[in-house]
Amino acid sequence: MMAVLLPPPTPLRPGRTWAFTDRCPAARARPPPRRRTPRQASTGGGPISTRPLTFVVGTGRSGSTALSHVLNLHPGVLSVNELFTSLGAEPHRHPLPGRTLGGAEFWELITRPNENFDRMIRSGVPAPEFLYPRRPGRFSAETTGIPALCMTVLPHLADDPDGLFDELAPRVSAWPGRPVARHYEALFELLADRFGRGVVVERSGGALAWVPWLREAFPGARFVHLFRDGPDCALSMSRHPGFRMILRTMDARAACGAGPLTRLTDEHLRALPPDLAGLFAERFDPALLLEAPVPVARFGAMWSRLITRGLTALSRVPEGSRTSLSYEELLDAPRRELTRLAGFIGVDPTPDWLTAAEATLDHGRRGASLRLPPEELTALRESCAPGTEALRAAMAGA
Repeated sequence: MMAVLLPPPTPLRPGRTWAFTDRCPAARARPPPRRRTPRQASTGGGPISTRPLTFVVGTGRSGSTALSHVLNLHPGVLSVNELFTSLGAEPHRHPLPGRTLGGAEFWELITRPNENFDRMIRSGVPAPEFLYPRRPGRFSAETTGIPALCMTVLPHLADDPDGLFDELAPRVSAWPGRPVARHYEALFELLADRFGRGVVVERSGGALAWVPWLREAFPGARFVHLFRDGPDCALSMSRHPGFRMILRTMDARAACGAGPLTRLTDEHLRALPPDLAGLFAERFDPALLLEAPVPVARFGAMWSRLITRGLTALSRVPEGSRTSLSYEELLDAPRRELTRLAGFIGVDPTPDWLTAAEATLDHGRRGASLRLPPEELTALRESCAPGTEALRAAMAGA
């Protein structure tokens, strides 16, 4: 989904690239965790949940949405789909603010409509990951705004997201004050109890950039890096309304001199050419986004930046708390890779789950970049080269 709508990563210190040498034999041998009685909610900074927590991180457009659906098929996994991406990152709305919140404040944080997403829906260019508009309930981008928690998280878990929203609202709002990361843990615990799941896996597109603050907020979490062939991934970004909005927004900020987390004012917008200023209207012409001439090589450069910075951050995660998953290997050997993944997150790779999961994987998107005109393909490969080399070195253990 849209990585730009969350804060930029914490500046990274130079370090060795993460080597994907840990195929986690110990994790494969570990039996599924037993269900445990949740701890009482804490008002301090200690952990809330006793369940294993894993984050699937990547650049976006790397097969992670498909993986969320695969994980959601497992009866032991609470698949938290795009929680942090759904929240967005306007300057007033960091999803992990460094402060203590009461339950009502936390509920407001995770349910306040995402203005950027609602504007895209109103303009007829919703991202394919937006689940709520496919089965519209009482919330609307036109009137009420769609609560952030309803956009992708709740429809992924329940056929009646409005009913689940109403069920959660009084319980979460009554929670005591505590650090916001502990509120997220309590939310994971509440949902896992509600659906009878033993482990929690959160997956947000573009989350590779957020590894530093995810580690700080959830020091006991594990990380799965899902990655895809660079040119194919970048080409997919170039055709995705969210990633196109990322680059057009970057262009707008550069043109008016605004910083990456500065809210664009009317003065900023007046300084922009019409094709950029129009994107910030309450309802904009889809052609401004979908037909803007953005070279695919720019998306390759974005992919390379995300990969190289992300690998540096992941290299600092302890070896036993991280692993990798290639999208292409997942397609080639789904049972092997999903069995390995299940062992890492702490569930049993049941035959029924493996069969159902294998049936959901789409092989048709592989090698899409090879169909580009030769000049475009050459430029795309060149822009992806830094990220491709970083991945090659990581896989080789350099």
